[in-house]
Amino acid sequence: MRTQQTHILKNSKSFKQSLLAWAQQFDDVAWLDSNNYAQNYSSYDAVLAVDALTAIETDYFEAFNKLKEYQTRTKDWIFGYLTYDLKNDVEALESHNFDGLHFPDLYFFQPKKIFLIKGNQVEILYLNGVADELEGDLKSIKKFESNSLNNDQNFERKAVDNPIKIKLRIHKDQYFEKVNAMLANIHRGDIYEANFCQEFYAENTTIDPLETYNKLNTISNTPFATFLKIRDKYLLSASPERYIRKEGTKIISQPIKGTAKRETDSILDNLLKHELAFDEKERSENVMIVDLVRNDLSHTAKKGSVTVEELCSVYTFNQVHQMISTVVSEVEETINPIDIIKTTFPMGSMTGAPKISAMQIIEALEETKRGLYSGAVGYISPDNNFDFNVVIRSILYNENEKYVSYSVGGAITSKSDPLKEYEECLVKAKAMREVLES
Repeated sequence: MRTQQTHILKNSKSFKQSLLAWAQQFDDVAWLDSNNYAQNYSSYDAVLAVDALTAIETDYFEAFNKLKEYQTRTKDWIFGYLTYDLKNDVEALESHNFDGLHFPDLYFFQPKKIFLIKGNQVEILYLNGVADELEGDLKSIKKFESNSLNNDQNFERKAVDNPIKIKLRIHKDQYFEKVNAMLANIHRGDIYEANFCQEFYAENTTIDPLETYNKLNTISNTPFATFLKIRDKYLLSASPERYIRKEGTKIISQPIKGTAKRETDSILDNLLKHELAFDEKERSENVMIVDLVRNDLSHTAKKGSVTVEELCSVYTFNQVHQMISTVVSEVEETINPIDIIKTTFPMGSMTGAPKISAMQIIEALEETKRGLYSGAVGYISPDNNFDFNVVIRSILYNENEKYVSYSVGGAITSKSDPLKEYEECLVKAKAMREVLES
C-alpha cells in the first residue's frame, strides 16, 4: 500500500529540476518527461520513480514470462526497460554483435517513491514503509534549487578540459557497402524495408550523466525524454517517439518514419516540412510500418478494432521534423499487459517488413549489439495501464567501463539513396554529438 499526498507547485519547472537533482542519490532512477509537448494521449507531464524495493533483472531467455510473473506478483507500479535483444525471446533469433555497454536485457523495479507531475500539481506516492521520509524528502528537494546554476558552470569547465573523442563503429565507405547489401536483399524480394543502424562511441570517457541529460533535453525538448539510472548504467534520452500505450482497454502505437532537418530561416524550414509531408519515399516508409503495427496489434485486439487514427502527419521538434502515424486498437479488460507488449515487440519502426526477415538481415549487417538502443523505457501501473517510448536520439553510458555510446539509423527501402541515408543519420546524431563534444 502507498501513502498519497498532493501538493500545489509554485514553479513546476524549478521543482522538476530540483527533483531530478535530488534523485541522483539513488541507485535506481526513472525520470520520464513530456516537456509539456502538446499531445492527444498523456497522463502526466513528468514522472519520477526512485529507490527499488524489489526488481527483476534477466537476459532474454523467457524474459517476457519472467516479467509477467513479476508484474502479476507485485501488483504495483513498476518502471524499467526492454532491450531490442528481447527479440531473441519472441522469435528464434540471436545477437552476437559487439557490446560495449553490457546492459541486462531486461530490468524493472518497484519504486519506494513516486512523483507524478501534472500542470501545477505533484501527486506523491510512497510505500507505507518509507512514508515517514516524505516530509524530509520534500525539504531536501527544495535545497537543490539554488545549486543548479553552479553545477552547470562547473560542468562547462570540466567538459572543455576533457574533450570527448567520438569514433565511428562503421565508417562512411563501409556504411555505403552495407546499405547496398541491404538494397540487394530488398531488390531480391527478401524484405521490403529494414531499419539499419550504426554506433558512435567513446572509450575511456567520463561524463556527468545529469548535466549531459539536461543539455540534451534543453536542445531537443522532446515528448518522451528519459533519464534512467540503474546503478552504474545510464540512459540519457531525447526520444520523440512513443512505442505503445494502454489506457483502459485502448492501445495506442505511434510509429515514426520520415525525417527532415530544421532550418533557422522560417520560410526554408516550412518548405522542408512541406516537402517531407509529400515525399513519396518517406510516406511509403511510414505506411509500410503502419501496416506492420496494425498486424502486431491485431494479435491481442478485439476483432475489427484496429484502426489508423492518423496517417503520415508531420510534427516539428527542436532538431528535426518527423512523420508520425497513430494506430489504435481495443482489447479485452482481462488481457495481461505483458502479452500486449510481447506481441508487438520489437517495435516496427526499428525493425522492418517482413519483421523477422528484416531482423535477421539487420543482425548480419550491423556491427553493434543494439541493447537498450531501439528498445523501450516506461512504466506499468497497478491498474495495468502502461506507456513506453522508443529509445532513439539517446546517449548510453556505462560508468564503470567508461564507455559512452549513441546510435542512429534509418529505414532502407527500394528507393533509398545510400548518401541521403547517411546524411539523415548525421542529422539525427547532431544533438547527441553537440552535447558530448561541447
